[in-house]
Amino acid sequence: MTQKQVEHKKIRVGVLALQGAFAEHIILLNTLPQVSEAVAVRNAQEINQVDALVIPGGESTTMALIAERSGFWPALQEYVRSRPTWGTCAGMILLSECVTSGGTLKGDQKLLGGLGISIKRNAFGTQKESFEAGLHVEGLENAEKLFPGVFIRAPVIDEILEKADVQIVATLQRDYGKTPKGTIVAVKRGHLLGTAFHPELTHDSRMHQFFVQMAQEWIASH
Repeated sequence: MTQKQVEHKKIRVGVLALQGAFAEHIILLNTLPQVSEAVAVRNAQEINQVDALVIPGGESTTMALIAERSGFWPALQEYVRSRPTWGTCAGMILLSECVTSGGTLKGDQKLLGGLGISIKRNAFGTQKESFEAGLHVEGLENAEKLFPGVFIRAPVIDEILEKADVQIVATLQRDYGKTPKGTIVAVKRGHLLGTAFHPELTHDSRMHQFFVQMAQEWIASH
């Protein structure tokens, strides 16, 4: 089988289903022709049966606690080290190296790490201050068409720690309250992708297509 054929092989995508907006991801992923199946993942056995993983939005602390208490955390850590993984909102927090809130380091958050970034939690305020922002996403299909980024109690990336490895994928196009234009809201590092917004809450599947293609390419080359 040629590399091109491998890259286009359909993949099975898991969505971490411990807590949060996992059902919406599964529904959207199952509409993509590149995906053979999208399924919920809740334990070590299930995670070993998928080619790529999505960690959804929700409560990052709760997800980590459930994974740890159920004995799932080590398998999740091992998967994220080498397999294609996408974290959205809370999922991106879990893939970060450290978390701050109002400039203060938060030590109560268990993290998977890997993205080489520092995160500021709830950067835009409370759920009442949720909003939608048009985003230019680097490498997205039909990139001239802005992606509808849905931000709900969203984090932002306040520092890139591994500057040589981390690719900035999207930034804010204008100021939102105290959060300035140019603030980083999506990054990619090797087999890992992180977005501060919720693509699963839109009717635009391009971010999911972006991740699936990224996963296919990573699988083909490793």
